[in-house]
Amino acid sequence: MNNEKVLIVDDEEHIVELIKFNLEANGYKAITASNGLEALELAKDEKPDLILLDIMLPGLNGNDVCKEIRKDTEISTIPIIMITAKGEELDRILGLELGADDYVTKPFSVRELMARIKAVLRRTKVEAVNNTYSFGNVFIDFNKHEVVKNGEKVELTLKEFELLQILIKNRGRVLTRDLLLDKIWGYEFIGETRTIDVHIRYLRKKIEDDDKNPRFIETIRGIGYRFNRDGE
Repeated sequence: MNNEKVLIVDDEEHIVELIKFNLEANGYKAITASNGLEALELAKDEKPDLILLDIMLPGLNGNDVCKEIRKDTEISTIPIIMITAKGEELDRILGLELGADDYVTKPFSVRELMARIKAVLRRTKVEAVNNTYSFGNVFIDFNKHEVVKNGEKVELTLKEFELLQILIKNRGRVLTRDLLLDKIWGYEFIGETRTIDVHIRYLRKKIEDDDKNPRFIETIRGIGYRFNRDGE
């Protein structure tokens, strides 16, 4: 039997009861919230292993809840699966860019939902046990906030480390300058996207063999940056 705790956030009672029944039948512990503010409180108090989050919620909507969770260092790593009636591609992309780990559209198959829940929890367990990454001659331990290049420790500022981490965690995806500012400096940051360019330049000098012709951190002109998986 499973010991994981899942927070279900939805204002449709029949949906909540359906998901809760199936979670408990599979050995999970289920807790529920019917609005965004209640969801944030439960996330902080209960620290669930996974959050199933509807977008269309009264008060604080699901996207805003996702933003707040990802900004809070105590709960920012909790995996989130967005569940919504919205099926448009842009809605899915927005949810994923805000930090959701997966996306399920209503009406959904209970069997598919349970499979996604198990997959996300399994992946999270693996990442928690072995939260490291290496590329070229660089080794990173995300738990220890350590970067080693050619066997020697590389001193990164907190923002440089966070920038490298988000690029690697989203490797292969183009991340806009605005998104990087929001994720690392916060949604209240008032400044220029040039801040990102400066930090990328310093980061390249520290981890790339040739910062003038970077192999891993790729510039996407007019948009932002991407960690280049092809360079590995």
